[in-house]
Amino acid sequence: MTDWAALPKVELHLHLEGAAPPGFIRTLAAEKGVDLSGIFAADGSYLWSNFAGFLRTYEAACSVLVTPDDFRRLVVAVLGASAAQGVIYTEIFLAPDLCASGDPAAWPDFLAAMGQGADAVPEVETRFIPTAIRHFGRERAERAARTIVANPHPRVTGFGMGGEERFGHPSDYARAYAIAAEAGLGLTVHAGEVAGPESVEAALDYLPVKRIGHGVRAVEDPTLVRRLAEEEILLEVNPGSNLALGLYPDWPAHPVARLRGAGVRVGLSTDDPPYFDTTLPLEYAALAAGFGWTPADFAAINRDALAGAFCDEATRARLTARLETA
Repeated sequence: MTDWAALPKVELHLHLEGAAPPGFIRTLAAEKGVDLSGIFAADGSYLWSNFAGFLRTYEAACSVLVTPDDFRRLVVAVLGASAAQGVIYTEIFLAPDLCASGDPAAWPDFLAAMGQGADAVPEVETRFIPTAIRHFGRERAERAARTIVANPHPRVTGFGMGGEERFGHPSDYARAYAIAAEAGLGLTVHAGEVAGPESVEAALDYLPVKRIGHGVRAVEDPTLVRRLAEEEILLEVNPGSNLALGLYPDWPAHPVARLRGAGVRVGLSTDDPPYFDTTLPLEYAALAAGFGWTPADFAAINRDALAGAFCDEATRARLTARLETA
């Protein structure tokens, strides 16, 4: 039997707050005297039953993340979990509009604290991808981009956008992405998850991205699938998240194998893993069972993910050697 945890892994799509272990949040709540008992099931996991419930639980858990040191400790906890799953390189999404309480002046302190957290877990090579929140609107996105660019950090190597992808149009955020592009940051955007293939196409048409967060709905448009393959756009695919949120009924129905078979580059990630009761080893095992993938398939997927990572070439070469050795 394959020990999936032992395989070295590259994870490019992980939301910091969404990766908070439930035990960590319970501990922080107890320290602050906050009663969050209603968001946990009897076994200690997060409790939610539909998308609205997921958002309520998520927001309640985030309510105890207040200070820079809270976020430093969170990074340590999240990266500790990643290391135990065999992750050797990760990119973590951070939202200045959330973890700095929307105050651009506070962002440097929060960013420095999160950098200290990453320094404390050297087993995982870590980069940060600050994101705008789409449904906060164009002006807030541009403000987030300016804040990020004005406060460079060696671990900040990219810029992205999450939030409600049905809000607005990618062209509304072209200036925010231009600000980030001018600073040399790698660019990604959430699309093709809740919304259909047209959201992926519009993102490619109006934003200078080389990666798409999720992007699985692209499978519904063969022309778009060919475009993704030809332009070597990497999809940050999160199968367990997609199943938990009801996009697909089961693992065999998930389109990741069809996309990969059509020549689209994919990386595998977990999105908000404790909320979806998943880990990368569990996802690897389920994909192996569902599609017959072998360790060689996962090695190829991780090489593609690393090729699309927002890191310097020396780091990429060093980590590629680790993947090849394994």
